[in-house]
Amino acid sequence: MKFASSLAATLIVFGAYGAVAQKKAATPFQCDDCDGAQVAHVLKGPQIKPLTDPILAAMQDELEREKTELVLPGMQRPYFIAYRLEDIQSYDATASYGALTGENERRQRVVRVELRIGDYVSDSSSARGDGTLELAPGDDDAAALKFALWTATDDAYKAALRAYAAKQAALKNFQTPPTANDFTPAKPITHIEPLHTLVLDRAEWKKRIIEASGLYATAPEVKSFADQVQYSNANVHAIVVNRYTVDTDGAAMRTGYSSYSDQIAVGGQAPDGMELGRANGSSAATASGLESAASLHKRAIDNLRSFNELRLAPVVDSEDYHGPVLFSGDAAADVFNRLFIPNVEADRPDMGTTARTQGAYQSSWKSPVLPTFLSVVDDPTMKTFEGKTLVGSYEVDDEGQPVAPVDVVEHGKLINYLVGREPVKDFPVSNGHGRAALGQGAHSKAGIIVVKSAQPLTAEQMHAKLLALAKDQQRDVYEVETLVGDLVPRLLYRVSPSGKRTLVRGAVFDELDQRALRSEVIAAGGKPYVAQTATPVPETTIVPELLFADIAVKRATQEQAKLPYYAPPGN
Repeated sequence: MKFASSLAATLIVFGAYGAVAQKKAATPFQCDDCDGAQVAHVLKGPQIKPLTDPILAAMQDELEREKTELVLPGMQRPYFIAYRLEDIQSYDATASYGALTGENERRQRVVRVELRIGDYVSDSSSARGDGTLELAPGDDDAAALKFALWTATDDAYKAALRAYAAKQAALKNFQTPPTANDFTPAKPITHIEPLHTLVLDRAEWKKRIIEASGLYATAPEVKSFADQVQYSNANVHAIVVNRYTVDTDGAAMRTGYSSYSDQIAVGGQAPDGMELGRANGSSAATASGLESAASLHKRAIDNLRSFNELRLAPVVDSEDYHGPVLFSGDAAADVFNRLFIPNVEADRPDMGTTARTQGAYQSSWKSPVLPTFLSVVDDPTMKTFEGKTLVGSYEVDDEGQPVAPVDVVEHGKLINYLVGREPVKDFPVSNGHGRAALGQGAHSKAGIIVVKSAQPLTAEQMHAKLLALAKDQQRDVYEVETLVGDLVPRLLYRVSPSGKRTLVRGAVFDELDQRALRSEVIAAGGKPYVAQTATPVPETTIVPELLFADIAVKRATQEQAKLPYYAPPGN
């Protein structure tokens, strides 16, 4: 994500996240036995402890002032206010065809105000999320920061008043009351983490990506098809976020995260015009966790060879296939990220419905969603896995809730959703998964999802099981190594009963959905694959190989682009 240097540009960057007032929040005071009655008209809050961090101290000072002075004549006071400042530093370098084509380093601070009118039972917040953004001063000038907070708070308050009136009017149109309260109380917390800094050898990484992007034309192993490469790019990206949060529940937090990634992308067209590409890389919470220069070089060569193999591969059979498909850990992680994780993140249901949450698992609590030999835990307390730093690790979520492992699926049965401070039916309290993307309010998001098998098989056993199915059914089966986009196979192999593997292209999966994830997985491997992303929030997914008994594979129906009319420039 790129961060602009003006308020207008900032609002464009964050506009998709709903940068207008209102949003989640909590309560002004500890409420152990709160029954949802209207809160007091004075926003009291717990006793504030002095803070040594100058940014947090300035935010807390302004919050204390707003608690006593923020009210329009004849209007309700807010029952919750939260201030968050995000100090964002990012670095990007991009190379194409063996030359550096872009390098950008940015530093920006943005404040976000969340404010609630009403009470815990029903307030001004909406399911889509709301909040007010304002640029913050780049230094630690307390007066300038307080002014930015004051401006954003004023806008948030006025918008929340409008939203609360509109929401109460809308609720009168529904016979069925909401299935859960709008918000839950929270205990005061002070949590100060060390500041994160961006540590990256820029000169070294520019050298690496320049070399990697030019290998298509210089490496002896791939020069024979260099004229078939229509693009060859490499990049390195780093982002460091330090977050400062205070609220009227007594939260005072300084948290943050770092994420580093590199990527190589090469591609072109097959002789029939089909557009093909290979793109992958490494990611880690520290720059030292990225792949080495030698590994990056090897990845670039492997991608080029893989692209050429794809270019020359036959198109998948026109006759639709229904049968076994073995998914690598890489592909299985994509399946879980698309089909499973969003559906266990408890999102508030639409107004007027009786649903527990949104998504495919809204009615699946205590029901099977995976085969009985699979279990899933979300454990943000994990910092490393097999020596790899995990970007999804955190100690306290963005709503001030401490975290602990959450068993999500036990022996195939869904037993927990991931919940923040906006409760859903049967889950009235947070389990530490209120997490905020940059510029957004907190939503229920995963941290580190770990899929475990009670009957793990080795890679050799998984492939032997696939071949046994091919022999039993007396036909070819399929194995997929990587997916792209909407679970479209990129590296898909047709596997004969003898074990011969043939790369094919132009295929799509059909009926790869939650039903298949529940009923068609018949085996899982023992060595997990670690997939990581920093967008929209830092998350890690750890998944083994999965063998599906019946997945549909068919030829994609897409128009092929025309080939270039003449050869590329010589090297």
